[in-house]
Amino acid sequence: MAAEIHSRPQSSRPVLLSKVEGHQDVVSAALLIPKEDGVITASEDRTIRVWLKRDSGQYWPSIYHTMSSPCSAMAYHHDSRRIFVGQDNGAIMEFHVSEDFNKMNFVKTYPAHQNRVSAITFCLTSEWVISTGHDKCISWMCTRSGSMLGRHYFTSWASCLQYDHETWHAFVGDYSGQITLLKLEQNTCSVITTLKGHEGSITSLWWDPVQRLLFSGASDHSIIMWDIGGRKGRTLLLQGHHDKVQAICYIQLTRQLVSCSADGGIAVWNMDISREEAPQWLESDSCQKCEQPFFWNIKQMWDTKTLGLRQHHCRKCGQAVCGKCSTKRSSYPIMGFEFQVRVCDSCFESIKDEDRTSLATFHEGKHNISHMSMDISRGLMVTCGSDRIVKIWDMTPVVGCSLATGFSSR
Repeated sequence: MAAEIHSRPQSSRPVLLSKVEGHQDVVSAALLIPKEDGVITASEDRTIRVWLKRDSGQYWPSIYHTMSSPCSAMAYHHDSRRIFVGQDNGAIMEFHVSEDFNKMNFVKTYPAHQNRVSAITFCLTSEWVISTGHDKCISWMCTRSGSMLGRHYFTSWASCLQYDHETWHAFVGDYSGQITLLKLEQNTCSVITTLKGHEGSITSLWWDPVQRLLFSGASDHSIIMWDIGGRKGRTLLLQGHHDKVQAICYIQLTRQLVSCSADGGIAVWNMDISREEAPQWLESDSCQKCEQPFFWNIKQMWDTKTLGLRQHHCRKCGQAVCGKCSTKRSSYPIMGFEFQVRVCDSCFESIKDEDRTSLATFHEGKHNISHMSMDISRGLMVTCGSDRIVKIWDMTPVVGCSLATGFSSR
């Protein structure tokens, strides 16, 4: 598949710069090393590897370390060159990488969880390693002493994590579809609020501390933007993926959201425009257009001697309607609907052709993406998937070149 790799952008789509192959199992996480032509990977094959780009243009492992259990999550802090690897057995192992990235020393093991580690973050100012796991908890441990500082339990597997280093707030997504906002203290924590809006398990989170926006991706194929700073709750619903959203990254300076899904879809959403919030669905015992009863409205069915109809909802106005009053489908990107959804007939007439202009671009990653991360300063993205392949992409043709972000044409 070498013909798939290009040395410079050919068009306005992600350009595949390189492939990294050699893992024996699913790659759980891959991170680009800032200011270096290198990638760190953690895999279910129990290995952590540091890959450096050689003169040949290929990436070869400079470090290859085998763990005692499959690797499930990873965090890397570049300034201190510390790697934290979460494992299937619940432990987190810390390593320190040499300046030339050719040697890695084991530091300590943290008994963080009783089950698979799902996400890790490291805070240098407090010297905390914070993690979530399938034992339904978030834990935070002191990296100086290696001791446990606190735990908080949820009702479902904790699946993903974001952390505000200045305010000590943690966002935890779980398998029930709920996001919990916590304020962590030295030995305790308090629940600030819970966010409910997804119909499937939370698979990815991204926190933007500048605009104080939280983005969440879920197995219901959707993305929600939450205005935490404005305390407005759910503000935007984005639907354009056809499989569960595995990873998201918000580029604050260009106001773009990059998302990847399990079917290999890569989407870039334009968030620099005024969008409309999708309405909450209204409930009614009869169609709010023709007033025909729905099938559970026994009294009206008896009085009118008619059969009850199935309830639907118009995605544009949120009204409860029957099938005869919502025969049309339309995209409505300004509300986040990039593919055609059910709308009532009157709303369909109100949507102009220009209203259907897409506000996102969609691309094919050509592998089942399970994890993604970006080096925003260079416009680079790395994806890994269940096919055991790691791909490195130049995203500048899609997200644009900007002196403000440090992007440069290749």
